[in-house]
Amino acid sequence: MNKINHDEEYPAEYLAKILKEVKTIAMVGASPDPTKFSYGVLRVLHEQGYHMIPINPMEGLTEIRGIPVYPTLQSIDQPVDMVEVFRISNALFGIAQEAIDIGAKVLWAQIGVRNDEAAKLAEAAGLKVVMNRCPKIELFRPFWKPRLNQTI
Repeated sequence: MNKINHDEEYPAEYLAKILKEVKTIAMVGASPDPTKFSYGVLRVLHEQGYHMIPINPMEGLTEIRGIPVYPTLQSIDQPVDMVEVFRISNALFGIAQEAIDIGAKVLWAQIGVRNDEAAKLAEAAGLKVVMNRCPKIELFRPFWKPRLNQTI
């Protein structure tokens, strides 16, 4: 596996291959609040055909946008291709270990989330790692045309 330098721009082919190959995405830090960035990313990825699994331990939260919510990565009862992280950078190391434990292939940390030790841990276990990027943005980057009339 090629070593990825997280200080440089990710190769377009690297990101495109990940987004093409993954089917099931567990989103750690998914929010039921439509004003939150994670909600919008969950919505768009789901609309683009990804099987989304929101992860949020909030008591009484059972679904987001009609999608069943799980309290932890360990509680998921199906294979997960990618773990997407909407949490603080300090939480990423523990989440990387959980992603390894559930057999995920990719650890993707949102914009503003980076932890080099977490990346080393995940890469040593064979996961592809992306940090400080948004899969929604990367998905549309090759043919970006904003649709300003889209509703939440």
